[in-house]
Amino acid sequence: MSVAGFKKQFYKASQLVSEKVGGAEGTKLDEDFKDLERRADITSKAVVEILNKTSEYLQPNPATRAKLSMLNTVSKIRGQVNSPGYPQPEGLLGECMTKYGRDMGEDTNFGGALIDIGDSMKRMAEIKDSLDIDVKQNFIDPLQAVADKDIKDIQHHLKKLEGRRLDYDYKKKRQGKIPDEEIKQALEKFHESKELSESSMHNLLETDPQHNIQVHPSKEPRSGADRVTEPCCKALYDFEPENEGELGFHEGDIITLVNRIDENWFEGTLHGRSGYFPNNYVEVVVPLSH
Repeated sequence: MSVAGFKKQFYKASQLVSEKVGGAEGTKLDEDFKDLERRADITSKAVVEILNKTSEYLQPNPATRAKLSMLNTVSKIRGQVNSPGYPQPEGLLGECMTKYGRDMGEDTNFGGALIDIGDSMKRMAEIKDSLDIDVKQNFIDPLQAVADKDIKDIQHHLKKLEGRRLDYDYKKKRQGKIPDEEIKQALEKFHESKELSESSMHNLLETDPQHNIQVHPSKEPRSGADRVTEPCCKALYDFEPENEGELGFHEGDIITLVNRIDENWFEGTLHGRSGYFPNNYVEVVVPLSH
């Protein structure tokens, strides 16, 4: 850390101690900002809590969720396209019933009944699997995008704002010992962070996730190709764009395919954004028509 950086950290720590221990007052933010921060905080907590509760609802067994997460990570490291899905209890019960029904014999009353009920339970499991996929693609993923970008941006800017406020208050109270130009620069940086914080919170509150959330529980189990008819692919990993024109996405996102640029790159759209991305980061669900 440079000398200037060390001094800045010392200023902030000293001001924080004087406020917490000595009761010193710092610069107050206006009521409009506090109201905006309160509404953004409620929205952020709602998004995170609903994401967690939705995952718990779809996959109620915490031990199985943890094991599944580990297996998905291992599959990603090994470059495997298909990862194991959540074992629905109806499916496990159906497999048990059909197994012992066949062992007893389909011609026996008990065995035949077990097979019939087991097949019905397995169909229920397939319907729940289809619902899980629909909810993840059309509800969880859009909310997760909000949590990964908008909410993290707010947290970053608010943390920076608090640091710059402490730095400015420390220097302001030592006017005469610290050059006026340095105090002026600290005030300008404080206002800059305040504007960035307000902008990021407005972005969260004005961006309605509902536009991207469309959950349609299916009455019959459907394959991926049946659910989606337009050319698309599923992201296997997160992709952070490094160059202008590239399309960033997160693991599990469903990206609409527009064009194949060459043997290594696709062009596609996601949540109203378009750009290029490498084909080894995705699995094609519905291929482009030739």
